[in-house]
Amino acid sequence: MKRLAALAILVLSTPGWAETVAITGVRLVDGTGAAPVENAAIVVRDGRIVSAGSNAEIPADARRIVHSGRTVIPGLVSAHSHVGQVGGTSMGAKNYTREVISAELAQFGRYGVTTVVALGNNGPLFTSLRDEAHAGSLDGADLFGVMQGIGVPNGAPPQDSLKVAPNQLFRPHTADDARTAIDRMAAANTDLVKLWLDNFGGLLPVKMKPEIYRAVIEQSHEHGLKVAAHVHDLDDAIAIVDAGADIVAHGIRDKPVTPELIEKMKAKGVWYVPTLALDDATFVWAEAPAWTETDFVRKALSPEFAAQIDDPAWREKVLKEPRTAAARRSLAMNLQNLKTLHEAGVKIGFGTDSGATPLRVPGVAEHRELALMAEAGLSPAAALTIATKNAAELMGLEDRGTIQAGKRADLVVLDGDPTEDIAASERIVEVWTAGRKAIAPEIRAD
Repeated sequence: MKRLAALAILVLSTPGWAETVAITGVRLVDGTGAAPVENAAIVVRDGRIVSAGSNAEIPADARRIVHSGRTVIPGLVSAHSHVGQVGGTSMGAKNYTREVISAELAQFGRYGVTTVVALGNNGPLFTSLRDEAHAGSLDGADLFGVMQGIGVPNGAPPQDSLKVAPNQLFRPHTADDARTAIDRMAAANTDLVKLWLDNFGGLLPVKMKPEIYRAVIEQSHEHGLKVAAHVHDLDDAIAIVDAGADIVAHGIRDKPVTPELIEKMKAKGVWYVPTLALDDATFVWAEAPAWTETDFVRKALSPEFAAQIDDPAWREKVLKEPRTAAARRSLAMNLQNLKTLHEAGVKIGFGTDSGATPLRVPGVAEHRELALMAEAGLSPAAALTIATKNAAELMGLEDRGTIQAGKRADLVVLDGDPTEDIAASERIVEVWTAGRKAIAPEIRAD
């Protein structure tokens, strides 16, 4: 993570607006877990927060923006998303284009997600787009991520549905192949490493061999890189934590977590990213609850995807599929395990797998994840802290995730108080990324 620490310093010094701006009269939810501060001000200059709080000193030359009674939270940080995998209802390498990825980052930004980590399946285009996002020359979310990632020959992730190009994924056959792949990713300045361990609930014939994932972890750590592991089952989570992985990149969804695993995760400082919205998305569009019909959601959907989910025949087919029943069971277990792990003090990160398939819609998935965290029994305030401060810490990004002096001015202005009702996170008035304001009234959830 050495590159991330250096990059944080670089981004912190990147110029934003030259003028000083004061956002006043707001309820400040700073992301640290502290109680909201009423009638606060946030002073911003050069893309950074100068001061924030009820006693923030406002310079005489500051341009004031009054948002009396509204709430400001830090920009959301998704530590597990994907870019360039989806176009309409299609998937595959044909979607890995500047146009598609730029549009996704812009949509993330409109929906208050100001930092996105694309966790694997990235091609050569990724490095230039990441640099442009860091420099602020792309609209929307800042971009970090894994380069190709480490998959399994004839296994995960499934090529039949993913349709990635050969330069978007490594599938090493031996431990030496795995080490070579990590060296190549490190040379390309990957921000971290991702491996796919499981067999997608038995749908695939093989899992990653222990000698492969141990080599991946060892070589990644030699380069100072964290490793995130795609899992589903408890046994795989235990194995990968024992092997030294840093991030469990999906929730454990087959069995309750054990006290022994909890203690190991706490002792080793392993992060847990539940991605509740992943299984939820498998069936929720077919169920068509009221929230899927709101303007806030609908304005995020491609015409092709909107037509698909509005088709009664598609809905009926999905609800009858065996995978739907399996997804319901997985989600129920995931909700239970998240509550257990959070209450036990395991480090919880934020991610959704948004952008991985058409069902996981950038921006929408992140607000759905917040709602599902609340459904799991976490307080709205805890969910917000996980989605801001915690997710930034997981990535080693010290320049964002909270609203404090010296941090990037990544801000979301809301109508309503999301610490009282998490649904207020959808009532977006404005989004600021590194001090640049993007007004987003067209997606407000009224």
